[in-house]
Amino acid sequence: MKNTFTLLTFFLFLGFSSQVSAQNWVTIAEKTVSFKAEKDVVTPRGDAKSVDKIRIKCVQGTVKLKKVYVEMSDGTKKEYDAKAVGVLTKGMTSLAWDLPGKSGSAKVKKIELQYDSVGNMLLTDKAKVEVQGRTSK
Repeated sequence: MKNTFTLLTFFLFLGFSSQVSAQNWVTIAEKTVSFKAEKDVVTPRGDAKSVDKIRIKCVQGTVKLKKVYVEMSDGTKKEYDAKAVGVLTKGMTSLAWDLPGKSGSAKVKKIELQYDSVGNMLLTDKAKVEVQGRTSK
């Protein structure tokens, strides 16, 4: 009985982990942020055409996200409150946010990031962030 339960748990874990790893995240924009409160607008690269979700990944330094605004090519806009994400340090990603509009019908036109870069100009490097998009299937 114990072996059956262990095998069942193992196969459930394998099934779940394959679904999680099946998500295909690509970098659609990058930004180096300064050491003060700032707002930046980034224009995604061409591979943002089939993206249905976005997230922010800190590649270097430390950054405190405040808000993220997204404008789609069809004119729809959405604001995401990123305060719940808190501080991102190297290697950390934010939550994934659904993009407005129907999936695949419009592409990301621009993304505005509001943040505080945490650090000291003399001691740490500027923070670098990537905007990643999950490609729809």
